[in-house]
Amino acid sequence: MPYVKIEVTREGVTREKKQQLIAGVTNLMSDILGKDPNLTHIVLQEIELDNWGFAGEQVSVLREKGITAQKNNS
Repeated sequence: MPYVKIEVTREGVTREKKQQLIAGVTNLMSDILGKDPNLTHIVLQEIELDNWGFAGEQVSVLREKGITAQKNNS
């Protein structure tokens, strides 16, 4: 029974995007490792920006400074 935990910052990940993540990771586990999709558990945990940090700063502070690690969709 595989268990995969994905942690992301709480920044508006939609229900549809979460479903895509769950389906995609389940498919990867099945395709690459041969795991039964019916026994594969995926957990998404959203973390408040104040509770996540990198480069010595809280993500909330970095966002206020205009610094983002998000993909640019332009």
